[in-house]
Amino acid sequence: MSPARPRARSYDPARTRAAVLAQFGHVRDAVRTLTPEQLALPTRLGEWTVRDLVAHFGMVLTVVDRLLAEPEPARQDGRLLDWPSGIEAEAPAIADTARRRAEQHPDLDAHLAEVERTFTAHLDTQPPGRLLPTNAGVLPLADYLVTRTVELVVHTDDLNAAVPGLAVPCDRQALATATRLLADTLAAKAPGGATEVRIPPYAVVQCVEGPRHTRGTPPNVVETDPLTWIRLATGRLAWKDAVAEAKVSARGERADLGELLPLLS
Repeated sequence: MSPARPRARSYDPARTRAAVLAQFGHVRDAVRTLTPEQLALPTRLGEWTVRDLVAHFGMVLTVVDRLLAEPEPARQDGRLLDWPSGIEAEAPAIADTARRRAEQHPDLDAHLAEVERTFTAHLDTQPPGRLLPTNAGVLPLADYLVTRTVELVVHTDDLNAAVPGLAVPCDRQALATATRLLADTLAAKAPGGATEVRIPPYAVVQCVEGPRHTRGTPPNVVETDPLTWIRLATGRLAWKDAVAEAKVSARGERADLGELLPLLS
């Protein structure tokens, strides 16, 4: 018998919206402090500079504006958990657009301010159930906003890694939402109940085919912190390196997640 599909997690649209805007605000505060020399620094995203990365933060929100401008589809045909698998195919186009936007907007602070104003104005006029034609199929606006927390948290971490001494904070709700979506994506990719993945304080999921435990301590347990989990899930950190550096605790014969990660890159 195939494992039962777990019930889809629900997210409160108001809290998701607040988390997106809070994390974007943290980024804007940091961008105001960046010098031309810092904006020219390389990042861990291939040929992207910090300036390109900052321009991409604007794209994280403007894509919502673009999708809202499309005719509303008649019905939903996608799942939130399908979103991570569609990212890789879009990576080259995303990189080209980020570089072009970086060139078009020399005043990045002013650009991000305008992006935020437009995004907020659109959200004020649209219901959470408004359907959007996304790369994961047709999704409600409320679901697509959940994916924005992943983009913002992941790239905030990229920005911190690129600029020595920069410590842009992660909004607690944004970090929690991103962690849960990526944990649920793992559970959907490798359904089962043999392994318990713990990411305190935000998520616990069961995954991997095999004997399901029903009581007591599970025989196969993986545990890590939210940022390490997000780095693993997005290819910023290799599984073997995380284990070797004791950033992940993995106990049991079915606790090796190396072949299942990353979930997106």
